[in-house]
Amino acid sequence: MTLDFVTLDTLRTHHPAWRLLRSDHAPLVASFLHRVFVAPNVRVMAAADLAEALEDELYALRLQMEEKGETAFPKPALDYLNDWAAPDKGWLRKFYRPGTDEAQFDLTPATEKAIAWLAQLIDRQFVGTESRLLTLFDLLKQMSEGSEADPAKRIAELHKKRADIDTEIARVRSGNVPLLDDTALKDRFQQFMQGARELLTDFREVEHNFRQLDRRVRERIALWEDSKGALLEDIMGERDAIADSDQGKSFRAFWDFLLSSRRQEELTELLDRVLALPAVTDLKPDSRTRRVHYDWMEAGEHTQRTVAALSQQLRRFLDDQAWLENRRIMDILHGIESKSLALRDTPPTSSVMEMAEACADIELAMERPLFTPAIKPVIADLALQAGEEDIDPSVLFDQVVVDKSRLTRHIRHALQDRAQITLSELVISQPLQQGLAELVAYLQLGSETFSTVVDEDTPESIRWQTVTTDGQAITRSARLLRVIFMR
Repeated sequence: MTLDFVTLDTLRTHHPAWRLLRSDHAPLVASFLHRVFVAPNVRVMAAADLAEALEDELYALRLQMEEKGETAFPKPALDYLNDWAAPDKGWLRKFYRPGTDEAQFDLTPATEKAIAWLAQLIDRQFVGTESRLLTLFDLLKQMSEGSEADPAKRIAELHKKRADIDTEIARVRSGNVPLLDDTALKDRFQQFMQGARELLTDFREVEHNFRQLDRRVRERIALWEDSKGALLEDIMGERDAIADSDQGKSFRAFWDFLLSSRRQEELTELLDRVLALPAVTDLKPDSRTRRVHYDWMEAGEHTQRTVAALSQQLRRFLDDQAWLENRRIMDILHGIESKSLALRDTPPTSSVMEMAEACADIELAMERPLFTPAIKPVIADLALQAGEEDIDPSVLFDQVVVDKSRLTRHIRHALQDRAQITLSELVISQPLQQGLAELVAYLQLGSETFSTVVDEDTPESIRWQTVTTDGQAITRSARLLRVIFMR
């Protein structure tokens, strides 16, 4: 790629890594994502855990800014994470694992490239060049020898190597054992660490490329206009397109090499021996260096699972395309997919549609009441006679009627500033006016209108004042289990 003005201007506008470096929050984004994802080699993190870690980070930063008399980072942590995962940012990848409804976050390759470039800005105490030159020379020799088709030249090169090895063996037997000095050891160890970090970074890019390849195949299927048979004939040859791509073959070769138990033991032994060298100890390497090959395996296993899942989903997608026979439904889905792809880069700003709450009104057949015929009253033709009993009609108006609406307002007013309140506290704040009937009304409201909890281990007494028929005030009490009204 040529670095002309148009290319660089396009990268400055659209590339997520460049957008990250231009952002006002670049120090927060780069430092936090490096500490959470890159340094511990974490591939995926749940939204709740990541938001909690970012909230702690923002709390510490806000305290520092307040000491300087400034304010910053006013939004909650989850809002920042969703903003970083938005299409116009592209610094995080937000997705949902199959079978779960909790969002997951992962770094994008562009973000990891930006973080790696920022790490290179720090001045290094030692910059080695010999090891890189030897590595380049060995790569050229491997390409030259590996592409040589003439058997005679291959045999001549092997004889030359054997002669060099014999000369080396003779020199060692004579007591001449050449050793690398401290400078050469530091040079090669630094080159090893740089390659190890770059390899971990490459895993995310390989995984991202696999997803892009799967996405292109799905788009091709979604936009197919010909018959279903032609689709299957064209696509069935690409069922293993993900695994058979150049990156898939290279990754499979790396994975086979790393899964060898002999190679793992050899890597462990070499790392222990190298890290024990005094020259390497002076460099104070990271503690995770000793298990860097296990980090490779962890990252590679995550990529391998992603490739397997994408291949399985692609096969299932092809099977669905091949066996679904409802033409009308397929046409509707095809139109939705086409419009979704057209709106992918320019999503609508307003709400697209509104859905009612996901619930169903279930009415079983046996729950319906049977028909009950109306009862026709029989009116007897009787002559009414006036009675002679002396009855006081005032007793008809002495009935006790509890105002449940007043009690309901009292409970709701008490729950406005607290999550729960006991029945005894309600009675203390507003004493009972109608005695036991009002207490029973409270219990009825607790079972019909409000959510209540009964603490069976804590009994309590509720007291109220009443007046006897002769006008004497007495105190009555009722002993019952503690009843708690919930908001």
